[in-house]
Amino acid sequence: MNFAATVPLVRFTCLSLITALSLLSPIHAQAQTLTPNSNKAQPIDPSDPNNLRPSGQSSGVLSMDGGRRLLSEAEGAVSSQNYDGAVKKLQEARVVFNQLSNFYQELTASFSGIDNRIADTQRRKALESAQMRDEATYRLAIVHRAQNKPELAVPLLVQIVKSQNPTRDLGKKAYQQLLELGFVDAPFPRGSSTSSSQK
Repeated sequence: MNFAATVPLVRFTCLSLITALSLLSPIHAQAQTLTPNSNKAQPIDPSDPNNLRPSGQSSGVLSMDGGRRLLSEAEGAVSSQNYDGAVKKLQEARVVFNQLSNFYQELTASFSGIDNRIADTQRRKALESAQMRDEATYRLAIVHRAQNKPELAVPLLVQIVKSQNPTRDLGKKAYQQLLELGFVDAPFPRGSSTSSSQK
């Protein structure tokens, strides 16, 4: 048997087989084609909160400034009595602030016990984001009241009381709204007047 002729044939067969297998590999199916606009920041779709495209900038949608901008736009819509527009902006703001709060909480947990300075910073950001989410939720409930849709306002107000605690200012305001809507009948704190509306 001529081994000198067999070795190149085996090498050629192996190389051909490797090339063929690499073409069929699922790695090629995962390759992404980049378009000219694919590296630009895209807005968050509130109907799909898992589809995030943060810009990494403070002016992006997924930022405290982005959420505050949505609140400001909602306030403008309320001033012009465009309640549907205000509802849309407030819902978007709630999504942004909720996502920020969740992400900062995850970072807090990741750095806890490793770098407490970073963990504390992220914890503060998570609390601030959650506070802004609850503020957006309260405003959304008020808009639903203005639309005469208490069935939409009540669940939001209950969420705020649960998140904020009835002893905190925003929790008290949310509970007062529930009292005015007739959803609850016991004033809090005891002895407070039901005639004064906190908006």
